[in-house]
Amino acid sequence: MKIPLKPNDEQERVKALKKYNILDTLPEKEFDDITKLASYICQTPISLVSFIDPERQWFKSHHGLGASETPREHAFCAHAILKPDEILVVPDSRKDKRFIENPLVTGNPHVIFYAGVPLITPTGFPLGTLCIIDNNPRELKSEQLDALKALGQQVVKLLELRKANLELGNAKKELEQRNNNLVDFAYVVSHDIKSPLSQIIGLTNIAKIDYGEVLDEKGNQLIDYINRSSLKLKALVDGILNYYRGDKLLKDSKEEIIIPDFFIEITSLFKNENGELCHFKFPYEKQKLKVNKTALEQIMMNLIGNGIKYNDKEKIEIGLSFSMDDQFYYFGVQDNGIGISKKNQEDVFELFKHLSKKDRFGNLGTGIGLSTVKKLVERQNGKITVNSEEGKGSKFEFSIVR
Repeated sequence: MKIPLKPNDEQERVKALKKYNILDTLPEKEFDDITKLASYICQTPISLVSFIDPERQWFKSHHGLGASETPREHAFCAHAILKPDEILVVPDSRKDKRFIENPLVTGNPHVIFYAGVPLITPTGFPLGTLCIIDNNPRELKSEQLDALKALGQQVVKLLELRKANLELGNAKKELEQRNNNLVDFAYVVSHDIKSPLSQIIGLTNIAKIDYGEVLDEKGNQLIDYINRSSLKLKALVDGILNYYRGDKLLKDSKEEIIIPDFFIEITSLFKNENGELCHFKFPYEKQKLKVNKTALEQIMMNLIGNGIKYNDKEKIEIGLSFSMDDQFYYFGVQDNGIGISKKNQEDVFELFKHLSKKDRFGNLGTGIGLSTVKKLVERQNGKITVNSEEGKGSKFEFSIVR
């Protein structure tokens, strides 16, 4: 028996093999289908997809053979990878000096006939073979050799696809980790900014009370400007905190709520918003549903709050709706506010997108609230849409998967 030499580029070849992360993995149907087909086409009892590592020959698929590996020095495939451009065909191993005393020939599985197609990576490294084995001497037809070669190419394509999927999975994990780090950073920074902002707002209020009469008109205007700017920045920070808090909200488990009890609970928070009476309409038919209540509350409060803030009517009217089917829950929030222009309806859910109109209190929005709503809806496998007419109001409709 002749112990097979190692290729000149053995170190690089083994590195290439390890990049596929294929060794010692569980069986996969795609590889097993190829070995079954190879045995069927070539009429042999055994077919293998083998990989040669530094010490052994390991089988990713072993049709007709119980063993999952053999020592490298006994491997026919270790000979096959020495000439990667050729199919190694051994018609009768008992007459071949390389294998005549090989334990795989003299004992189980009694490899008498062997044909192996090297599995060559796109970078040119032979990793192993697709091979067929028989216990009797034989020859293959040219059509069978062509088919074996074609199946070997399919094995390589499977390897490349598997590798690409692994790389994609790793890239996704890395991206998710970076995104989580960014979310944590934004949350911490926003939270840290909020405390000194509250102090500034408090101090300007104290300064106005204690020194308002002492300061001249310009001094009072400056204090008012600082106060307004700080309040605006605080609203922006609160919006950022809510936006990044959205991911944390979605980790809450689902709980049972009842319509209309949920609507009554939410609308009670707005009944006397800023001393103004809001008129709400919603269905009173009792219906039970299981949802992430915290996330749904955040969505509804944002949409209702916008319907109140961006409303120029003396009588504010907010209509809520609910329905469901086998897959989704459907909610609607309709107001009689100032409405949204056609050109702005496409961008209304974009983060930090400011619409030109001020709310009923003379303030511009932060451009975060509706982005938070969209994020919470989409993370629950739902969709949100808006239909609006300037001067008449808006209707937001969204779905949440059951």
